[in-house]
Amino acid sequence: MKKSIVFLSLLLSLCACNQATKLDFKSTDVTGLEYASDFSMPDFNGKLRHLSDFKGKVVVMFFGYTQCPDVCPTTMAELADVMKQLGPSADQVQVLFVSLDPERDTPKLLSQYVPNFDKRFLGLVGDQAATQKIAKDFKIFYEKVPGKTPDSYTIDHSAGSYVFDKEGHIRLFVRFNQGPDPIVHDLRLLLN
Repeated sequence: MKKSIVFLSLLLSLCACNQATKLDFKSTDVTGLEYASDFSMPDFNGKLRHLSDFKGKVVVMFFGYTQCPDVCPTTMAELADVMKQLGPSADQVQVLFVSLDPERDTPKLLSQYVPNFDKRFLGLVGDQAATQKIAKDFKIFYEKVPGKTPDSYTIDHSAGSYVFDKEGHIRLFVRFNQGPDPIVHDLRLLLN
């Protein structure tokens, strides 16, 4: 009987530990996804980047393009607000903007556009093949929509962001336009 009580106590304490370590995210918890685990793409300075370059930081990765009329600037402004709310902790967060429009998003253009939201933000842009690969690896939908002229096209694309913890493991999918507060909440959990 005593062994049963000891075993039951041990089992309950283990269950309590597991519940205590589960984080209460506001965004979609995608911990353990088998995709979206790494990338290889040049930044706007021409340096080839990998997820492992940012180990020790929480990484927020958003896919978009500079000519985007609504989703991209809204998301980038929201992430800039997140960084302000995080205060000094924001230095432990790396926001990556991955271009889905290598035809128009030159490294020079990205180097002006992306840091305009926050000087710590980094833009990544590759050629067409690299863009297709990273979009496929991260299961990002994007499709060119013709405009009135060949250069006035838009791009329909997935509008969420991925968040990786300090060890480079994917943890969250952040839906578009939910406001900065849930993102701040979730990033604070991952920073602690």
